[in-house]
Amino acid sequence: MLEGSKLIGAGAATIALAGAAVGIGNVFSSLIHSVARNPSLAKQLFGYAILGFALTEAIALFALSSSFSPQHISL
Repeated sequence: MLEGSKLIGAGAATIALAGAAVGIGNVFSSLIHSVARNPSLAKQLFGYAILGFALTEAIALFALSSSFSPQHISL
C-alpha cells in the first residue's frame, strides 16, 4: 500500500512536465510571431527565446528529479 502511494505521488509530480512542454511551446510560438512582425530583430529575439527555453527546461528537470528522488516515509 505504501509503495503504491509513492508511485502515485511520483506520477503526480511528473504532471509538471506537461506544463513545461506547454511553456516551451509558448516560448517558440511567441518567437515565430515576433519574428513575423519584425524580422530585423530575429537574432535578438532568438537569444531571448533560448533563454526562456533554458529556464523552462530547468523547471522541468527540477520536477523530474523531484519525482525520482527517494522518498522515505516512516509510519
